[in-house]
Amino acid sequence: MKQYTVKQLAKLAGVSVRTLHLYDQIGLLKPAVRTEARYRVYGEAELLRLQQILFYKELDFSLKAIEDILNDPHFDLIQALESHKLALRSRQERIQTLMATIDTTIHKLKTKQMLSHEELYEGLPKEMGTTYRNEAITKYGAETIETSEQHLRSLGKAGFQQLKAEMEDIAIKLIAMMQEDPHSAIVQQQIARHYHNIRGFWGTAQSPDLQAEAYAGLGDLYVADERFTMVEGKANPEYVQFLQKSMRYFAETQLK
Repeated sequence: MKQYTVKQLAKLAGVSVRTLHLYDQIGLLKPAVRTEARYRVYGEAELLRLQQILFYKELDFSLKAIEDILNDPHFDLIQALESHKLALRSRQERIQTLMATIDTTIHKLKTKQMLSHEELYEGLPKEMGTTYRNEAITKYGAETIETSEQHLRSLGKAGFQQLKAEMEDIAIKLIAMMQEDPHSAIVQQQIARHYHNIRGFWGTAQSPDLQAEAYAGLGDLYVADERFTMVEGKANPEYVQFLQKSMRYFAETQLK
């Protein structure tokens, strides 16, 4: 089995020797062997663990969160790699969408145009956006939907795009966590972000009503409507079921 010194591993992985020393000190990545001269030597298992660390860092996980995930006795490397692949593809699509949105926003700001219904439902075909809006009005009432839309318009284009970007970032992180227990602290931390972001979309962030039933019901809607199971243009019921369980647990434990 090939072995690497700390300098060789640092060069191979594109990190600094100081970073590897830090990972060793905090217990995140220990060398396979420490020689009598106190040199660190790494093997294949450490290379794979470092790969996971770097993948999770790319998705903006903290070192403590990464350690918790990798030390979970139920951690599955192959499943983690599949989740990373899906999450990175989602991030790639997100960046492409954001770049296009930036161009559109610059144009709109120069021409001082207001957010339209189409922009509020951006990412959906025009007909589908109209369908969603009409269905929402039927389900929740015109006043509720119009209040939400007025709130989103009040944020301005930059604020609205920031809200959407935050939601996309949350989705990327949750996709990477699908192997975790929906009730776990690390998942619930992202669900808390999701909840507050949803309240931002609803325009109810300042309301004393915590909307526990509405939030749990939104998770049920995700599962019931196959249009909400689309990830990368394909149905992903496993992710939506994971999200539903996580949301319901949050509503039952944090909002009552």
